[in-house]
Amino acid sequence: MSFRVKKLDLFVAKQFGLLFVGTFFICLFVLMMQFLWRYVDELIGKGLTLDVLAQFFWYMGLMLIPQAFPLAILLSSLITFGNLGESSELTAIKAAGISLMRTMRSLIVVVLAIAAVSFYFQDVIGPEANKSFAQLLLSMKQKSPELEIPEGIFYDGLPNTNLYVQRKDVETGMLYNVMIYRQSGSYEDQAIILADSAMLQSTAEKKHLLLTLWSGEWFENMRSQDIGGVAEVPYRRETFAYKQILLDFDGSFNLADASGIASSAKAKSNARILHDLDSIRHSNDSIGHAFYREALAYTFPPPSLTRGDSAQLEQMRQRGLPSTDSLFESLGSEARRDVVKSAARQAQSALNDLVMKADYAKFLHRQERQHLIEAIGKYTLALSCIIFFFIGAPLGAIIRKGGLGVPVIISVLVFIVYYIFEASGSRMARDDNWTVWFGKTISTLVLAPMAVFVTYKANNDSTVFNVDAYRLLFMRVFGLRQKRNIQSKEVIISDPDYQADAAQLQLISADIDAYSREHHLLRWPSPVKVFFRPGDDQRIEAISERLESVIDDLGNTRDAVVLHHLNEYPVLATHAHTRPFRRRWLNALTGLLLPLGIFFYFRMLRFRLRLYKDLKHIEKTSAAIVAHLSQRQAEASATQS
Repeated sequence: MSFRVKKLDLFVAKQFGLLFVGTFFICLFVLMMQFLWRYVDELIGKGLTLDVLAQFFWYMGLMLIPQAFPLAILLSSLITFGNLGESSELTAIKAAGISLMRTMRSLIVVVLAIAAVSFYFQDVIGPEANKSFAQLLLSMKQKSPELEIPEGIFYDGLPNTNLYVQRKDVETGMLYNVMIYRQSGSYEDQAIILADSAMLQSTAEKKHLLLTLWSGEWFENMRSQDIGGVAEVPYRRETFAYKQILLDFDGSFNLADASGIASSAKAKSNARILHDLDSIRHSNDSIGHAFYREALAYTFPPPSLTRGDSAQLEQMRQRGLPSTDSLFESLGSEARRDVVKSAARQAQSALNDLVMKADYAKFLHRQERQHLIEAIGKYTLALSCIIFFFIGAPLGAIIRKGGLGVPVIISVLVFIVYYIFEASGSRMARDDNWTVWFGKTISTLVLAPMAVFVTYKANNDSTVFNVDAYRLLFMRVFGLRQKRNIQSKEVIISDPDYQADAAQLQLISADIDAYSREHHLLRWPSPVKVFFRPGDDQRIEAISERLESVIDDLGNTRDAVVLHHLNEYPVLATHAHTRPFRRRWLNALTGLLLPLGIFFYFRMLRFRLRLYKDLKHIEKTSAAIVAHLSQRQAEASATQS
């Protein structure tokens, strides 16, 4: 069958396209604001020019465009088909014999094109945008380092200087309990500075940093030199109350070196990721095997003594030659302590070496997983555009609510579910708790069946999202009563047969009285009979049918008293007082599941009590109607006579 563009395709595509453009920019703005909060500290107080800020937001927008596509598609498709359903246009389309899938045909092509654009952005534009954004962010951090100094860890953003700050006052800029390691030349020229408080400020020309220190000490290694030809001083110690140090630092904005950033997985296309993965895996395997061979050197080798060696050792023992243990015991206490300390140092050194190699191997393995995560993520994010469309469009056709009310709420809920699974899966895959394939596809595995389900239901005009249907089901499960609402009719074709209806009500009351004597509704029936034996109460079903027939006939009356009494009739539950379900196997399964069986057994008892009261109320109401009809007939006879 050839694909021909018709007016319906153009109409639906136009409705969707206008909404998609608007919702896309709204979603992109929301994502950018959420993303901006992560880096707001990098922007405030740095004195950045407008062109730098423009680059920051430009690269941020390019990075977030693929993430805005799925949410925009979900929201716009919901609103599009919600508007069509609310304005009855979708009903007219279906009345013309056009199915929902045929209506969505043009949008499927559009969404496939958007998914292709999403993958192109991630594979071509995204890596360069990520690289430029990371380079710009690193340059921002280096522009004003006095604002970046963290608490409780060493900061190495200053040239030849490591700075430790225990506490920092953000408002005043004061640093407390400061420790500084400076290295001006070789390792022997290292200086250690301790101060109670300090302040780091940029100079006016932005070429230096002024470090002001209060109440501290200065320890510095010095090269061997002859002071006055008297002595050689290996280091000096200085106690000060106030000191200023000028550090060389170019505070103007300059782009940082991007060589290290380019190796990140986010800065690579899919082709380069797959190419680098082979090299990374080969390197990881080589390093892992090397570490394994080195680790074997720390283990004790298995015994390899021959029979001759064993015999020789036995002869040495018989001749009283000393063994290793006896040699250790023959040492003095100081020598023993030195031997133990030496062995402990060697063991600790070996342990530290193994821990370092294990951390490095873990880092290499994490790098491999990160590349695989990025490669799979490009496909899953593009696929989510298609999945979100097949969720949004059918939901809009089912709910039939347009505008930005209900569609926004549903879109947010669906996106939250997607985000939770996507973020959790990525984190578990990155930490090697789940496999990368499972972690990156779990969101797709969850939402794809949902898309198939709602598309199937919408295409078959299902009432899966009919609120009234769920309300009635809820009332049936928990035994909530439905009330009658019989009102006076404006047009009545035929009047009720009052005499026949009164006679029928009297017969119904007699049957109810006989039923109440035969069935003891206030007694607790046997659970075995309830759950494991078949049988319905056909007498109550017959009574209910006859009563409803009389009520339907009397509903054509204009007598307000009769209408009032009719609304007092309860709606009989004809089955719930005998067993929970109509299917025998379902009753048996419920009885075997003890907690569930107890719930439905007491529910059945509640319906038996309610039926007992309803039957009494029916007899009372029927008697009142019969009495009123008799009085009315008597008055009519008196009037005629």
